[in-house]
Amino acid sequence: MVRENPGWGYRRVHGELTTLGIEIVPSTIWEILKQEGLDPAPERASTTWADFLRSQANALPACDFIETITLNGQRQYVLAVIEHATRRVRVLGTTAHPSATWVSQAMKNFVMDLDDAGCRARYLIRDRDEKFPALMDEILAEAGIKTLCTGIRMPRMNSIMERWVQSCRRELLDRCLLWNEHHLRHALREYEHFYNQHRAHQGLNQAAPLRPVPAPITDPKRITDLNICRRDRLGGVLHEYSHAA
Repeated sequence: MVRENPGWGYRRVHGELTTLGIEIVPSTIWEILKQEGLDPAPERASTTWADFLRSQANALPACDFIETITLNGQRQYVLAVIEHATRRVRVLGTTAHPSATWVSQAMKNFVMDLDDAGCRARYLIRDRDEKFPALMDEILAEAGIKTLCTGIRMPRMNSIMERWVQSCRRELLDRCLLWNEHHLRHALREYEHFYNQHRAHQGLNQAAPLRPVPAPITDPKRITDLNICRRDRLGGVLHEYSHAA
């Protein structure tokens, strides 16, 4: 049984023997596995998906499409990319017709943007949406970026991107009356700037992707005499607070 199932840990072997009415001390199973040249706890040496995401976060962006409908009845497809380590978002564009040519050009622009920003990426996570053409993977491969496809109906494998999609819907798309594609692009540019430059993120200890946390105010007088101003974006859909000059 042990030779047929080398991936089993010793605790599982002990459990299976117990169900058969065979009593044996777990440490004895450990010694037998070691004598046979088998790792008594192979799962400890394996790499989980979560381990991979953490270890490659600095070189790991993810992408996805968001669908929305404007007031003129046109369905729009928004393509966005997020960096796992910094949570920086890049909205690559929006279109009513996400053809292979359009998606491929958007990825070329993304690769050039990474080069200009001095960012390195080794992998790109995406789902198995048919809107992602094979040419897109070839463009990324030429730039040294390997495409990783998530499992079927497993959105948690792309959880950081999915979380941004939820934020974009809740904070922008569900709160705006977007007239047409031009208006949608304007709203997405505003939200991208807000998300990267101002919005606090719990996963970044309340910093923003492109803004560090400021030094805390320790002078009681400054706290008493705070002068805060608010800047509204998109007619008040988004609010930014800062110290008045």
